[in-house]
Amino acid sequence: MFQVTFSEQSLGVLSSLPQVEQLDLIERLSSLSNSILSGSADDIGRFQRKGKLFYRLRIDDLRVYFEKIDISLHCHFMLPKNSLNDFLFRCKMPASKQASLEEHQGFWDYLDSLTKK
Repeated sequence: MFQVTFSEQSLGVLSSLPQVEQLDLIERLSSLSNSILSGSADDIGRFQRKGKLFYRLRIDDLRVYFEKIDISLHCHFMLPKNSLNDFLFRCKMPASKQASLEEHQGFWDYLDSLTKK
C-alpha cells in the first residue's frame, strides 16, 4: 500500500465528490502496488513528462494523474474524462488561459483525426 498525497487542484476536486466516492478513490489509489504500476492493467497508463514518470488511472468519469515518489503516490491532477484540460495535459499542451489553442499543431492534428474515423 502507498501513502497518497494530493496537489491543491486534485484536493479541490476530491473534496467536491460525495464522501463515499472520496473514500473509494483514496482506497483505489492507496491499494495500488508496484507490480500493478509496472504491469499492463487496462485502467492504468504511463507516460513521461519532463523526466518524470506519470501514471493515469481511470476512475469512473475522472482521470487521476499521479507519480510514484518513494513509498507514496502524489496525485497531481484529477480531470474529468474527455475534457479539454484532460486532452491538453495528455498532449503536453499548456492549459493556461493565456495559451491560444489554435497555435498548437497538436490541436489541429487531433481534430483531423476525429474526422478520419
